[in-house]
Amino acid sequence: MQAEGGVLSWRTEPAVALQPGQVRVRVKAAGINRADLLQKAGHYPPPPGTTDILGLECAGEVIETAGQTRWRVGDRVCALLAGGGMADEVVVDARHLLPVPRDMAWEDAAAIPEVFSTAWLNVFELGAAQPGEKVLIHAGASGVGTAAIQLCKAFGNPCWVSLGSQEKLETCQALGAEGGVLRHDGIATLKDFGPFNVALDPVGANYAPEHLDLLAQDGRWVLIGLMGGRNAELDLAKVLVKRLQLTGSTLRTRSADFKAGLLARMEEKLWPLFESGQLKPLVARTYTFDQAEEAFAELARDQVVGKIVLVNN
Repeated sequence: MQAEGGVLSWRTEPAVALQPGQVRVRVKAAGINRADLLQKAGHYPPPPGTTDILGLECAGEVIETAGQTRWRVGDRVCALLAGGGMADEVVVDARHLLPVPRDMAWEDAAAIPEVFSTAWLNVFELGAAQPGEKVLIHAGASGVGTAAIQLCKAFGNPCWVSLGSQEKLETCQALGAEGGVLRHDGIATLKDFGPFNVALDPVGANYAPEHLDLLAQDGRWVLIGLMGGRNAELDLAKVLVKRLQLTGSTLRTRSADFKAGLLARMEEKLWPLFESGQLKPLVARTYTFDQAEEAFAELARDQVVGKIVLVNN
């Protein structure tokens, strides 16, 4: 599936030959992310050398391998991708696959790789959240947000959210958030719950000045998106006095080795929690591949809590 002029289209291509260390996966389901929305609109081209087929995560069955790999034909896997997941087949670095947790449905497995890796990387590795530290999660009802809430609960970090509706706030509290604010009321009142040690921020400019007041001494502000704009005026004296750290973070353009290491650490630390049911991807709605335009429109409306997933029928 590709996007041409903002319209999705299907095309048939010859199968890609495997290189040593690669695996071919028959795609059963693929998650949709905001990066896919941006690429569809022509605002987020894939990294150089990456397919222009949409899809940053999928789940499916191994149908071919090349070289030395842990995977065997028939294995159920989920994949972190730079692109290509919205297709019948995808070729992927074997190190970028993880086993589908026991008894998990394809659509749930397809909702794990991108959002849980983003949440884990930015809150717990780059954000260095320690047990007991407070975490602020913007867009808390998104796929990344709902993953981050569950991770915070699992690792002993009280968290608060900003989001768009009371219904979304109640769902996030049921997942484990302590509380939060509605974005149309502004985020300044979050100060009542702070100060926060880590902020996970996909918004950017609109919220930037408030972070300087919301963050604790030595606070870590991890910027992962610019939904609220790219230009902001900051009082740098507050950054200096509080010793704040601002880290910009993107995952799609990271090296293959970096992603392999990240996924290996996630398998060690998180997969037991998926197996036990303590962590679970939150799938709001599924569509078939043929309903992709409807699925993208649903995500653009920003009314769902969690992930929208395409199922390959």
